[in-house]
Amino acid sequence: MVKFDPQKHHRRSIRLMGYDYASAGAYYVTIVAWQRECLFGEVVNKEMVLSKFGLVAKQQWEKLPKRFPNIELGAYIIMPNHMHGIIEIINDRGTAESLTNLDGESSRRAPTKEQYQKPVKGSIPTIIRSYKSAVSYRINLMRGTDGVPVWQRNYYEHVIRNETDLQNKTDYIEAIRLCGMRMMRIQSMQTNSKSRF
Repeated sequence: MVKFDPQKHHRRSIRLMGYDYASAGAYYVTIVAWQRECLFGEVVNKEMVLSKFGLVAKQQWEKLPKRFPNIELGAYIIMPNHMHGIIEIINDRGTAESLTNLDGESSRRAPTKEQYQKPVKGSIPTIIRSYKSAVSYRINLMRGTDGVPVWQRNYYEHVIRNETDLQNKTDYIEAIRLCGMRMMRIQSMQTNSKSRF
């Protein structure tokens, strides 16, 4: 067994240093299936057909606003081995929402750093952790497996900076829905033809 060396065996965070991921704003996320397994469905005639596991991923994504009432969902798509989605935090936990705040300024809290095993309520990491956990639990229940990974350990996230950025990310998701399926099908056929030789 290889001895742990923190210089070699560390995971670099992709998070913005010092950024408060529980603050109001829009976030684009990509979450990938464990070992890129095509678990969530397949492309048939240029259309994404969700498997029963894909339906679980879709349903649990759509339930997120019930679990986190401070969020709204933007465009999203479940693909055979990953998903893309936009989450908007409409108010952070410390934003004043009543008329008792007479100066009109928000009473935002100081940024809170996400730490290992210390989740920050309502933050993007906490929301994604909840989603991945709910999907994994249900899929493992359906498969009769216990603790088998469904998702890769991390996820990609991008803080959406402005309306143009939001429109670009939304357009990207919609483009996948409209023409990306055709590209995926071609890629899949190329991959399959290469593996034959």
